Amino acid sequence: MRTYELKKSPGVPLYEALYRCLRQDIQSGELPPGSKLPSKRALAEHLKVSKITVEAAYGQLLSEGFITAREKVGYFVEAQTYPQVQSKLPELPQAEPPAQVLDLTANGSVRFPFSVWSKLQREVMLDLGEKLLQPMENQGCGALRRAIAEHLGAFRGMTVNPQNIIIGAGTDFLYNLLLQLLGQERIYAVEEPGYQKIRKIYGAGGVCCVDAPMDGQGVLPQGLGNASVLHISPSHHFPTGLVTPVRRRLELLQWAQEADGFIIEDDYDSEFRFHSRPLPALYALDRCGRVIYMNSFSKSLTPAIRISYMILPDGLMEIYREKLSFYSGTVASFEQYTLARFLSQGYFEKHINRMRKFYKARRDKVVSALEACPWHNRLTILEQDAGLHFLLQVQTPLSDEELVELWQKQGILVQPLRSFYHGQVPDSAQGMLVLNYSALDESQLWRLNTLPKE
Repeated sequence: MRTYELKKSPGVPLYEALYRCLRQDIQSGELPPGSKLPSKRALAEHLKVSKITVEAAYGQLLSEGFITAREKVGYFVEAQTYPQVQSKLPELPQAEPPAQVLDLTANGSVRFPFSVWSKLQREVMLDLGEKLLQPMENQGCGALRRAIAEHLGAFRGMTVNPQNIIIGAGTDFLYNLLLQLLGQERIYAVEEPGYQKIRKIYGAGGVCCVDAPMDGQGVLPQGLGNASVLHISPSHHFPTGLVTPVRRRLELLQWAQEADGFIIEDDYDSEFRFHSRPLPALYALDRCGRVIYMNSFSKSLTPAIRISYMILPDGLMEIYREKLSFYSGTVASFEQYTLARFLSQGYFEKHINRMRKFYKARRDKVVSALEACPWHNRLTILEQDAGLHFLLQVQTPLSDEELVELWQKQGILVQPLRSFYHGQVPDSAQGMLVLNYSALDESQLWRLNTLPKE
């Protein structure tokens, strides 16, 4: 009769310890198939445990098929058939390493301030403790909303009531809130060309979405037709890079008042203006409560921190509290309190100043590489000293598809401006490339020198 040393362990009852020992001996062959196990009474006396312990262990083995019971005879080890273990695992096909390319299409962020962020996280944990586990205000924690209001006042000249700020996990969530707040019966206008994901979100929300035509100064108010909601990015339009001047901004505010409509101001990368301060936000110019301001920390910090916010005018804020205040907050309190300290203690401003210098230096390297490449005499850079992308006009008889394919063969990924149009593409978009340098690998800029000469 086999002897097992059974000891009580936290969370492991004696019967389970005995079950594991017996199962191990069965699987290893120490108890071969067909061998008879001791009776429950005999094994209990031998191991100095209760009969109930042995009975429970045998019952578990029986239910799993390791043993069988024969009436008035006893328990016997059941034959087990296990798949043969291969002496060597089959070799999996080796995945090819990602190709080294100059990617001028990707968005991204670099140089995240990990040391500062982790320091603030530790402070939040020590200072707040179990408070972090309490339910969060549905608009977001007060500390973060106050910090955002103070930042916008200092950086954008905006007078903001923290009670009008709503924190959300990404702008997608906030867009959907606005659809419920403003209503599906309205017609929504989106910049043409523009960021197509916005159009898809509004379309998925069941609203009528139309093109907002643009000229060299931004959206044309007279081209908005029956629309009563306009979604724009006046501080740095994507993808053209246009910065809407103050005069046109005032015209758009006049349109919103006359149309009894609203303007959704997407100010997503206003922080990155290299030689001057950003123009006043539409929200700061609004005197009639017609502008909804939206921004995110995805560009300025990292997309991994899904924290965005919107600011509602007083009238809409009242409607929000009446109709939508039942929504729970969507951003973890831990991240909100950390970001609040990052803002209020001046770390965000320092980070933006560093990143502005970094991205300006990167942009200058891209521009220098373009000016030195074999195609330099047919390239024109179109930008307005803002944001993390610009337009490149290429004088070429090639179609946009042929141009993109030619550059791709040299390991250079680019995106044509025409891909951002929803409707008819104008002739002026021919040969226009959108170059995004926020996430490129600078060591691959040499690829521009491999463009074939004429």
